[in-house]
Amino acid sequence: MSTQTITSADGTVLVYDRIGQGPALVLVDGAFCSRGFGPAPKLAPLLADQFTVYAYDRRGRGDSGDTAPYAIEREIEDLKAVIGAAGGSASVAGFSSGAILALLAAAAGAPIDRLVTWEPPLVTDQPGGHQPPPDAADRLSTLIATDRRDQAVNYYFTRVMGAPAAAYYLMRLTPMWPKMRAVAPSLPYDLAVFTTGAADPATWLSRVPTPTLAVSGTKSPAALQSGTRTVADTVPGAAYRTLRGQSHNVAASALAPVLREFLAPPRISVQPPITR
Repeated sequence: MSTQTITSADGTVLVYDRIGQGPALVLVDGAFCSRGFGPAPKLAPLLADQFTVYAYDRRGRGDSGDTAPYAIEREIEDLKAVIGAAGGSASVAGFSSGAILALLAAAAGAPIDRLVTWEPPLVTDQPGGHQPPPDAADRLSTLIATDRRDQAVNYYFTRVMGAPAAAYYLMRLTPMWPKMRAVAPSLPYDLAVFTTGAADPATWLSRVPTPTLAVSGTKSPAALQSGTRTVADTVPGAAYRTLRGQSHNVAASALAPVLREFLAPPRISVQPPITR
């Protein structure tokens, strides 16, 4: 594995890890995750024998920089920069808010060969869904600006995601808590991606030209399964798949075979010469 940097269009320095050999595959994290925590560090080694995997820290997390003011367009430029470092085009796997970001990038013309999305939180008005408060962006930004990271994480969990308060307190007792707290300043970015994606998804998803597979788990909340289904039903030609027994925190061992199958380069059938 090698760690390298790339500079995005607005001058922000992004850090990424590269591992493996084969066609390029870029992993795009969701909230609370980075290239060192979340799906990426577990998935990358499982795929490295078939793909050259690029796992990057989104702006404002891990070792990557950040440049104000934030805009989703800057994050799309970030993903394009990583794809550029990967050779100019790549397959992409996006997780949660990272799945929405990858879809938005594809709709904006990013050179994505094939795309796998894991449970993008697109539909908030379906049964079992959750609508963040109208002032969520201002409230979350205030908590971050005053360095109240614990409160920011709690607010994102309970008010933005709609998780029970008990989930927040259980997270505080786990080894992952310091890492989640460390990336708290980037939570307003995930909220921006989340709310942009959930606004009239049928319109912008129909502009995604990329072969897409939308995947969800049978144990995930109904709203996340519904959002995943929306991708499959709206992106032209998209496919849908469920993983039995998986929740939003999907096991890398369960997802890796799906990525291998869908993202593998098409096999070229060579016909033997005709003899007369």
